[in-house]
This record gives sequence, C-alpha cells and structure tokens, in this order.
Amino acid sequence: MSDSEKTPYLEPYRQAVEKFGPGFEATLWGTQRAQGLRFDVMIDLAGFEECTILDAGCGLGDFGAHLIEREIPFTRYIGLDAMTPMVEKAIKRSLPRCEFQAADFVMTPEVMKQADPDYICFSGTLNTMDDDMARGLVQSAFEASAQGVVFNFLSDRPHPRWLGKDLTPARRFDVIAWLDWSMSLSSRVSFTQDYLEGHDATIMIWHDGGA
Repeated sequence: MSDSEKTPYLEPYRQAVEKFGPGFEATLWGTQRAQGLRFDVMIDLAGFEECTILDAGCGLGDFGAHLIEREIPFTRYIGLDAMTPMVEKAIKRSLPRCEFQAADFVMTPEVMKQADPDYICFSGTLNTMDDDMARGLVQSAFEASAQGVVFNFLSDRPHPRWLGKDLTPARRFDVIAWLDWSMSLSSRVSFTQDYLEGHDATIMIWHDGGA
C-alpha cells in the first residue's frame, strides 16, 4: 500500500510541498491575513498565558511566531507536523521558546501526550479529514491535554457568498453536530464563527473541573 493510500489526509500537503517547496503555499492557507485571524481567535478563546502549547499540524511554525508577535507569555510551544521539509524550515527560524518535531500524530496520537501539553491546537489541520478521523484526533488531543483543546474548521453554515465555492482539498463540517459532540466531552465549551462571515468556526473545549 502506498503512502497516499495509507495517509490520504496528508496527500494534498505532499503534493503542495513537491510543487511549491516548504513555504507558505504548502500550508494550503488561502492568505496570511486569514491565517493570522484564525490564530487570533484561538488566542482570544484560550489565552495561552504561562502554559505549554502543542500545535498539531504546525507547518512552518507560524502560530508560534504569531504568539511571540502578540507578546503572549506562553512557557513553551511545541510544533508537530508530518511534513519533514516544513519542520526543518521551522527549526531554522530559531523562534524563542519554540521547538519542532516531525511526527504523524494521526497515526501515532501518543506523541501528543509525550509533550505534556496544557493546550493542544489544530488550525486548518482537520480540513482534509473525514468526520470520524477528525473527531478521533480531537478526542485523543483532549485526553492528552491538561487544560483543553482548541480547533478550527470550515463551517457548513457560512454567509451565502461562500456557498458553492470549490474548497478542494478541504471540506466543510456540520457545525451543529460538532458542537453537540464537543459538549459530550465536557460542559465547558466555547464556540465562535463571527469572523470571516461564518466561513470558518472555532471550538474550545476545556476539561471539566478546570480553573
């Protein structure tokens, strides 16, 4: 069985790295502005002060750089990504308090627990997965985190101007179903999609009984 058959969720990224090299285009983000806006939403929900952050699907480590630019007083940032060339380039940025590791956390979710994170973040990471895989990954991350997990995805309840657009290789998720599922994990859930005209949604799930 080929790599593309074993890990189809990674195939769009493999093709992008082959086509563009390990740069922003290979992250499959539309624009750096939209990427930064999604990062800001996660920061607004989680705060990330004095904590260890695991960025699962870190790409070039842009979230770590954004946290530093925003002067968020995080303790430690660990970026994981299955695309080794992206990780190698992220390491060369020498971002303070940031470290990077090449790992497929879908195939080996235990790697997330090894980092002993307070928060685990997924920004754009779920876009090429089906519902079962994405939920399994988020649940593994929730169980591996001390405080909780925050993640974004493309919402199926966007402004009409977004409907009908070809999002390949990404896909939209049923936002109501995801909220219901998130609340089955914890009573402490925050949700927003009041940015990008509902094109995108972000959910934060904290562990019950936390601060």
